[in-house]
Amino acid sequence: MNYSDYRHLTFDLTPNGVLLITINRPEVMNATNARLHWELTQVWLTVDADPKVRVALVTGAGKAFSAGGDLEMVEEMAGDPAAVARTMREASDLVYNMINLDKPVVSAINGVAVGAGLVVALLADVSIISESARLTDGHTRLGVAAGDHAAIVWPLLCGMAKAKYYLLTSDFLDGREAERIGLVSLCVPADQVLERARDVAGKLAQGSQPSIRWTKRALNNWLRQAGPIFDQSLALEMLTFMHPDVREGVRAIREKRAPAFPSAR
Repeated sequence: MNYSDYRHLTFDLTPNGVLLITINRPEVMNATNARLHWELTQVWLTVDADPKVRVALVTGAGKAFSAGGDLEMVEEMAGDPAAVARTMREASDLVYNMINLDKPVVSAINGVAVGAGLVVALLADVSIISESARLTDGHTRLGVAAGDHAAIVWPLLCGMAKAKYYLLTSDFLDGREAERIGLVSLCVPADQVLERARDVAGKLAQGSQPSIRWTKRALNNWLRQAGPIFDQSLALEMLTFMHPDVREGVRAIREKRAPAFPSAR
């Protein structure tokens, strides 16, 4: 794909080879619809193919990084094998395309990050978060298993105990706590997030490109060896889209109430 083919991502390439990628649906807090979800799988291939890009820097337009998936997209998947199969392929591509990109990725987490946006935020090689930003995996609150990136990277970042707590409960955590438990690289005041991320990205862009990229490639073998764990978690997530709990999860979110899952009655 060419950069002009993207509808919900904008691009700004600096002379030093840092490509600023902005998730650009601010009117819905950069929530992912079907098109944006697909674009987030493809952009890493575009970055890899562009010889002018040395580092990718990702942030969100407005006050959010990305507030999760559109509920319409979730409702389309519920009970629909074809939609589930398509989303499963894209979710797998998103994770593996990021892992297999040798060029470093920096995330500037300027606000809430959920869903596919959280995948991008936490699979980035360096993640810089606002003190006031809030994160949640959120799958179990919706009534589906925590697939996506969670099983492959959360235990490595913050340990199994914290990973299980946040993935099983879907509790939110703020930037300070995310840094404290090791889920992100750095936490800074809100007005310094993008500036600090630009500094880090610029430093990487001016460094030895083979040594940086090959260090990343070697370190990412920790993630590659967890590939079977990720594949199973993603399959189990997709399986739960066939369960009635997910429809109740969507209704509860729309009605801003606690869910009453059929499986818990």
